[in-house]
Amino acid sequence: MLEKNAREYPDEVALIELTPSQNTRKQVTWKQFDQDANRIANYLIQKGIHKDDKVIHWMRNSINWLTTYFGIIKTGAWAVPLNFRFNATDFKFCTCIAEAKAIIFEDFFLKTVQEVKPQTVSEYIYLGSNLPEGMTSYDNVLKTANATPPKIKLSPEDEIGLYFTSGTTGDPKPVLLTHKNMSFAAEVEQQHHRQSHDDNFILLPPLYHTGAKMHWFGSLMTGAKGTILTEFSPKNVFDTVSKEKGTIVWLLVPWVHDILVALDRGDLKLSDYNLELWRLMHIGAQPVPPSIVLHWREYFPAMDYDNNYGLSEATGPGVVHLGLENEFRAGAVGKVGCNWQLKIVDVNDNHDIPECMIGELCVKGDGVMREYYKNPTLTAKTIVDGWLHTGDMARIDKDGYVYLVDRKKDLIIVGGENIYPIEIESAIHSHPKVYDVGVIGIPDERLVEVIGAVIDVKSGENLTEAEIMAFIEGLLPKYKRPRKVIFDKVPRNPTGKIEKTKLRAKYGKSTLC
Repeated sequence: MLEKNAREYPDEVALIELTPSQNTRKQVTWKQFDQDANRIANYLIQKGIHKDDKVIHWMRNSINWLTTYFGIIKTGAWAVPLNFRFNATDFKFCTCIAEAKAIIFEDFFLKTVQEVKPQTVSEYIYLGSNLPEGMTSYDNVLKTANATPPKIKLSPEDEIGLYFTSGTTGDPKPVLLTHKNMSFAAEVEQQHHRQSHDDNFILLPPLYHTGAKMHWFGSLMTGAKGTILTEFSPKNVFDTVSKEKGTIVWLLVPWVHDILVALDRGDLKLSDYNLELWRLMHIGAQPVPPSIVLHWREYFPAMDYDNNYGLSEATGPGVVHLGLENEFRAGAVGKVGCNWQLKIVDVNDNHDIPECMIGELCVKGDGVMREYYKNPTLTAKTIVDGWLHTGDMARIDKDGYVYLVDRKKDLIIVGGENIYPIEIESAIHSHPKVYDVGVIGIPDERLVEVIGAVIDVKSGENLTEAEIMAFIEGLLPKYKRPRKVIFDKVPRNPTGKIEKTKLRAKYGKSTLC
């Protein structure tokens, strides 16, 4: 797709990179993008990187991130993108699993790379100033390496990348994806959001995750422009859409919160910006409280809205999506995505269960990963007869709309009753003073577990436990109401998912008084 765009639109802008705090704007054409990727590929090949080798890719969002990614896969090697929040322990874990031969990284991660010194890595390509001894300058590679396309034969079944999951339920799991997986994800995204050559996709979420990159792949298919906004703030988003004529923005729930708060307070005024080309706002990576969607519509009644569900094991987003015409179903994740299949099964015996009953969501399609790398036992447990068991509890209504209930591991059992936190979080989220909320099980001597709600109050507001309990009295039955309300920040990872392992570690260790 990249080479096709370089042939058809060589001098058109492919990517823009904005860093507002430094007042910088960079851009590359499709021809420059492709040639720089070729330079990365040819240098790696010169240094002995071959098909099926692994190359660690550790950068923050930038044009260089995408250039490097395509350079790696042009060699036939596997790209191994890493979470920019990984610490030395995570880095060592991932490099040991991957047995990488090379690493391409930016100076932000130098201390960690030098501390760990992966034994299998023989080539270090460094992006930054003050080049360390024994490493190669990234900028020098782009200046001097051969820009002709490498002659590596690739097939749809060839492996393309090793993606480590976000690790919200334990150690990151290595997901092995293929070229077919990636092409399928691009086709699904383009079908769902109807990208055309005239679109400009504003890229904000981390590129190391399958979500953001796969959404942009729909634009890659059509040769459409993309703008990488490296720093989030409500003002930065509005400035970027206005000045760069953005048409599609994918946001995480916390970012939507921040934009709405800024609009409510008057810190942002729609009249100060030209947002008329912004046609689509879509959300993914975590459940979306219906109250947020309704609030967004108050400010943007004519804008299309979509919600997406996916996971790394299914090559990112698009497994289920709401659809641009179905916003009235806010609360549902959506219907089965283009060329996907889904079903709900009983968690005990894997038998299909009827509509409207809660079970585990299973999906099937060309986006399903090849395997959990080096873990055949977990792979066999997760992929059964081609069906990927997602670990997410859900139900499907009579019209085919999917409603996520929660992760199996987040289920709370109170006195024998199964409680799903998402329902409680959605109810609390609708309180006008609540910024964010996470619900967990807290140990209890009598009931084993009771419901605890960690609530982050909007800045400048005051909220009490009594107010919350009075508010939810008419929204939730008594057995679903929290026994403990804690006011604190709710930790989320870079893709917007609540880090419930951290909440449980902090608040789930002791019984309630």
